[in-house]
Amino acid sequence: MILFDGVIYNLQSSGGISVLFNELLSRLPVNSYDLVVPRLKRPLERYRDFDVRQSYDIFHSTYYRLPSKRDGQIVTTVHDFTYERYSSGLKRKVHSWQKKRAVQGADKIICVSECTRRDLIEFYGAEYEPRVVVVPNGVSEGYFPLAVEVVEQVLFVGARGGYKNFEATVNALSQLSGIGLVCVGGGGFSPGELIFLERKIPGRYKHAGFLSNNELNIEYNRSICLVYPSLYEGFGIPVLEAMRAGCPVIAVNSSSIPEVAGTSAFLVEKGEVTELRDAIRYFYSVDNRQKYIVMGRAQAEKFSWDSTFRQTLSVYNNLLDEKQ
Repeated sequence: MILFDGVIYNLQSSGGISVLFNELLSRLPVNSYDLVVPRLKRPLERYRDFDVRQSYDIFHSTYYRLPSKRDGQIVTTVHDFTYERYSSGLKRKVHSWQKKRAVQGADKIICVSECTRRDLIEFYGAEYEPRVVVVPNGVSEGYFPLAVEVVEQVLFVGARGGYKNFEATVNALSQLSGIGLVCVGGGGFSPGELIFLERKIPGRYKHAGFLSNNELNIEYNRSICLVYPSLYEGFGIPVLEAMRAGCPVIAVNSSSIPEVAGTSAFLVEKGEVTELRDAIRYFYSVDNRQKYIVMGRAQAEKFSWDSTFRQTLSVYNNLLDEKQ
């Protein structure tokens, strides 16, 4: 029996981690696992050990927790080291303490990219390397090309704070006339963001809210490109979603992005305003767009949730074999 600690579902209604575990759970036989979502009756539940009330062969937390009782093997998935690189103070200390504790207590550590594996060794030490397995994330089959007209808009998907480099994107668009900005996810615009947007690209922006796969697929297909200028990502699922949908991608040549995008995205070096401006302008050309659409589709075919599931299942089975 695989026991999943579903604490992530208390922390976010959407996002890459939830998508990963939704995809894994949807492929497991119903009688092979138990998903327990805590009811948050205890203070600071997210930082506590999972309250085990049943036996298990494999314990896998959705977000950096250990079981209160150990009678099986423990798997931890590490997604990124964003807090370690971009946060400070108590927020960083608490998150880093919890993550490292989960890593220390795990029999196997799944990293979602080679970049995350390298970061884990950098921050925690080479002694963890023998326990690490890299299992890349996948991309939903719900993204594919549609026969829709491309309109004068670029897409920005996900959170917008700090290292996500949202301001540089807006500043780049302020130097291009007539191109709109559509944001998806990441919460609604803050008052400060609205002031900034109205000053830089007045009347040329909107927040589409949280979209279903089908709705987001339409936006990918309608957009000149996806601008994904994040300076750091543990993986970057929207890059593959856009590529699979036939939407060219602009991203920064850093962290995990090169291993996810390969040479099939327009990679800029630093994510600076002039770089993003020129990259967007490059995709004004139908021929340039088509070139990257073809390359992007081929790159996205290298990733699938079926493959992620098979590799994760292999981790479980290998642990069980070792225990016997």
